[in-house]
Amino acid sequence: MTHRRLATVDAAVDAVLARIPGPIVLALPLGIGKPNPFVNRLYQRIKADPSRRLVIVTALSLEVPSGASELEQAFLGPIVERVFGGYPDLDYVKDVRARRLPAHIEVREFFLKTGDYLGNGPAQQHYISTNYTFAARDMLGHGVNLLAQAVASEGDGSPGWRLSLSSNPDVTHELKERAAAAGQAVLSVGCINRELPFMHGDAVVAPGFFDLLVDDPACSHTLFAPPNAKVSTTDHAIGLHASSLVKDGGTLQIGIGSLGDAIAHALMLRQHRNADYRRLLDALGATTGPEHTPFEHGLHGCSEMFVNGFLKLIEAGIVKRRVFGDLATQQAVNAGALDPATLPGGVLMTGGFFLGPTDFYAALRGLSPEARAAIRMDRIDRINQLDGPDPLDSALRRAQRREARFINTTMKVTLLGAAASDGLESGQVVSGVGGQYNFVAMAHALPDARSILALRACHDTADGPVSNIVWQYGHCTIPRHLRDIVITEYGVADLRGQTDAEVIRRLLRIADSRFQPQLLAAAQAHGKLPADWTLPEAWTRNTPEHLDAALHPHTAAGLLPGFPFGTDLTDDEIRIVAALRRLKKSLHHPVALVSAVVRSAWQGRTAPPAYLERLGLDEARGFKALLLKRLFAGNL
Repeated sequence: MTHRRLATVDAAVDAVLARIPGPIVLALPLGIGKPNPFVNRLYQRIKADPSRRLVIVTALSLEVPSGASELEQAFLGPIVERVFGGYPDLDYVKDVRARRLPAHIEVREFFLKTGDYLGNGPAQQHYISTNYTFAARDMLGHGVNLLAQAVASEGDGSPGWRLSLSSNPDVTHELKERAAAAGQAVLSVGCINRELPFMHGDAVVAPGFFDLLVDDPACSHTLFAPPNAKVSTTDHAIGLHASSLVKDGGTLQIGIGSLGDAIAHALMLRQHRNADYRRLLDALGATTGPEHTPFEHGLHGCSEMFVNGFLKLIEAGIVKRRVFGDLATQQAVNAGALDPATLPGGVLMTGGFFLGPTDFYAALRGLSPEARAAIRMDRIDRINQLDGPDPLDSALRRAQRREARFINTTMKVTLLGAAASDGLESGQVVSGVGGQYNFVAMAHALPDARSILALRACHDTADGPVSNIVWQYGHCTIPRHLRDIVITEYGVADLRGQTDAEVIRRLLRIADSRFQPQLLAAAQAHGKLPADWTLPEAWTRNTPEHLDAALHPHTAAGLLPGFPFGTDLTDDEIRIVAALRRLKKSLHHPVALVSAVVRSAWQGRTAPPAYLERLGLDEARGFKALLLKRLFAGNL
C-alpha cells in the first residue's frame, strides 16, 4: 500500500476536507490512541463552518482534571502542570462537558469516563450501549468514513520502517477489514507521536497501512497519565480475597484503578511474603483459600486493558507463563509434553489497549527487545471472545486461556445475583459495558474458568452509607443466569449453579452488617427465603470498624500501603488530599461539619502555611474563606 506523508497537521486537515467533501464521520480509538492535535484542528475547522457536518464516534475521551471547587482547582494546579504538562486536551470534550457542542457536530461514545457525564443530557443521549467486542462493527454502522489514530514509529524512512498502533490495535484492524468487505470507503490518518511506546503483536503495521501519515512535531506530546489511585483498606481486603482464587499456571484478567492495584499487590504478597500473606487472610477470617501458595508455573495475562499492575506482576516473576501461536505447540505445552522454557518466542501478556501513570509509559518505552516481544498487543475481537471465523484460532484461544480468572468490578449486585456495572436505575450511564459481559460469558464457556465480580459492600452518600448489595435494581449489566463469584471486603460468595435461596444466603454472608436485616426481610417478604431463617451471629460482624481493626496492625507494618506501586503525588499532597476528602464529606453532613469546626477551634489546630498557600487560604478573608480555612485545619 502507498501513503502520503504530510509534515503538518494543517496539511492533513486540508487533505481530509478535500477528499471527503460531505459529512465526516470520524472514528477514534479509545484512551490515549487519539491524535489530539489533528482532532482539535479538524474540529475547529468544522466548528467554524456550519455547512459541514461532523460526527465523532469513539470511547473514553480523556480530560485533564480541573477540580469542582476553588480549593480543588488551587490544589490540582501544580499537579496538572507536573503530570499533564504538554498534554493537549480535546476541544470537543470541553464543549461536550460545557454543553456547548454546535448543532452540526455530534459526539457518540460507547464508553464514558467514569461518572463524568452523569446529568449531561447531550452526552447521555448520544451514548452507544454496546459490548467492546462489537465496537468496530457498530462504529462502522454509524457510517464511518474517516479513521484517525496516534502511532509510534521505528526506523523513520529506512527500508525497514515500521509503525506501531501502540496502545490501540483493539478495533482498528477489524474496522478497516469490515469497511473493505462492505465496500465502505474509509480514509485513514496516522499521526506519529514519539511519546507512544512501540509495542508488538497486531500493533505493528507498515506505513502504507494509513492513507495519510502525519509527521508533525506537534503530534508528539505528553501522554494522558492518570496517577495511581489510593488503595483503601476495603480495596486491600477485596484484593486479598480475590488473590486466593487465582490458580497457579492459569490466566488472569484485571482492570485499572485501586482494586486492580490491590489484586496485583496481593498476588505479589502471596508470591514473595507468603507467611505474611496467610496471616492477612487469617485476619480477614478467610478460610485459607484454595490457591494460597507461591506461583511455580506462573500466570499468563490476557486482558483487554494492559494495566500497570500487569507490568509489576511480570517484573515480579508472577506473570511468566508463556503461550504460543501454534495450536499443536500450545496443546503439547499444556499436556506437559513440551517444556516452554526450551521453546523460542512465546507471549507473557496479551492486551488490547493500555493506560496508566507516567512511570508505566516510561517502563514500556524502556523495555528490552526480548521483554517487548513477550507483550502482545492484540485485537479486541480476539481477546474478548473465544470464537472467530477460523476454528483453529478459536481452539488456540481456548488452549491458551486455561484456568482463567476474569476479575472485574461492579457497582451493585442484587440478592439474586444480577450485577449493574455501567449505569444507574434512572438510565444515566456511569461508564459503559466495555468487555465485562464478554469476560463473564467466557468464564462460563471455558471448562475451568471463573468470573469474579469485585464489589465494595457499601458506599457513602450525602444521606449516609448505602448498601451495594440490594434486593433488586432497575438495571443490570450481567444477568442473574450468569452469576458466578462475587467478592466484597467481607468475603467470597460462590454463586455458580446455586439455588436462589442459597445465592441469597451467600450474598448476605458478605454484605455490610448494617444492611443485612433489611435485605433478609426483603428476601423473606418475596418468598425467597424461609420465614424462620435467621442470620448466623458470626455473619453480623461485617463492619468497617471491624475490618479496620483486623487489618490495622498489618497496615502499620507496611504490608498494605496506600500506594503499592508508587504515586505521582508528594507526601504533602497525599496529606492534603486526605484532608480535602474529609472536608468534602463533612460538608454533606451537618453534625460532622460542626464537629470539625469545634474540634479545630478547641484544639487550636492550624494548617502548615505552605498548605494554606497551596489552597489559596493563606490570606483568607470573609466568613466562607475563614470557615474553609478552619475546616481544612480540623480535617488534617
